[in-house]
Amino acid sequence: MKHVAAALALAMVAACGTAKAEDRVNAQDVMFVQMMVPHNHQGIEMVRIGSERATNQQLKTMAKAVGTTQQDEVEAMLRWLHEWGQPLQAPQGAHAHHGGMPETDRRQIAALKTSRHFERDFINLLVAHQDDAVQMAAAELYGGANPTVKDYARRVQESRKAEIQQLLAMLKQ
Repeated sequence: MKHVAAALALAMVAACGTAKAEDRVNAQDVMFVQMMVPHNHQGIEMVRIGSERATNQQLKTMAKAVGTTQQDEVEAMLRWLHEWGQPLQAPQGAHAHHGGMPETDRRQIAALKTSRHFERDFINLLVAHQDDAVQMAAAELYGGANPTVKDYARRVQESRKAEIQQLLAMLKQ
C-alpha cells in the first residue's frame, strides 16, 4: 500500500511539471479578471448612455464599438473564471488590497443621463475610466502568470491608450 501511495504521489508531482503554460493561473490573474469584469460592466453602462446622447457621430460610433468590445471581453473573462474554478466576483474590499483602483463613481455615471455638457463630461469620465483599465492591465503584466490573460492585458493597454488619444482629440474639437 505504501508503494501505491508513493507511486501516486510521484505521478502527481510529475503531472504538475507537465502543465501547459496556458493552464498556469496565479492570484494576480484571478484578481485582475475578477476586477475587470465589473470595470467593463461600468464601461458598458457609460457607453450605452454615450451612444444614446452623443450628437458627435464619431463619438457615438466609438461608444458603440467600445460597448461591443467590452461585452465580448466580459464573456471571455467569465469563461476563464469558470474554467479555473474561481468565484466570478472579487471579495468585498478587494480593490483596496490590490492597487487601490477605485471604481468609476456611479453617481458620475448616473449624472451623464442629465448632463448639460454631455459630450465633455462623457469624454472626461470615459478617459479616466479607460486609464484605470490601463493601470489594472499594468499590474497584471507585472505579476500575472497566465499567458492568455497577460496577452489580454497587453491588448487592454494598447486599445485603451488608443481610445484615450481619440477621446482627447475629440475633446479639443
